[in-house]
Amino acid sequence: HTMRGPQAIAEAERALALDPNLAHAQAGVLAAAKMTIGRAEETEGHVREGLRLSPRDSNVYIWAMVASLAKLGLGENENAAAWARRSIEANRNLPVTHFFLAAALAHLGRQEEARAAVREGLALDPAFTVRREREILSVLTEDPTWRGQAERVFEGLRKAGVPEG
Repeated sequence: HTMRGPQAIAEAERALALDPNLAHAQAGVLAAAKMTIGRAEETEGHVREGLRLSPRDSNVYIWAMVASLAKLGLGENENAAAWARRSIEANRNLPVTHFFLAAALAHLGRQEEARAAVREGLALDPAFTVRREREILSVLTEDPTWRGQAERVFEGLRKAGVPEG
């Protein structure tokens, strides 16, 4: 989360060379880092491998949220919604996942469901805004591919009715 995706990838790959069963290196580090360097299409595979290695891991909700964000950025809205729902099933107290679900549903034209997801997210985090999420996601990387994909996320949040801020 400090604009050092390539370094994170190298370190996670080294850790996996030492111990191929490190689920967090797969589903946490590699999944998120590859997304932020413009390789979001690889994120889901790393999350799936982490889930295979540790299906009851306490971080499953985070891994599924990362997969949802990657799919949302790629415009794969059905898959983004499915991953967001999986994250919410694992831990419904992570507000951002409700907003990612809302964005995916809004892109799919399912406005009523999207607004309901926004309400659930705002109940958990009343201060959430598109502007704040833009600030959070923009510090992850300067990669132009990721930045373009993130714009799809912000557009979906707006369509869903998330406050602009």
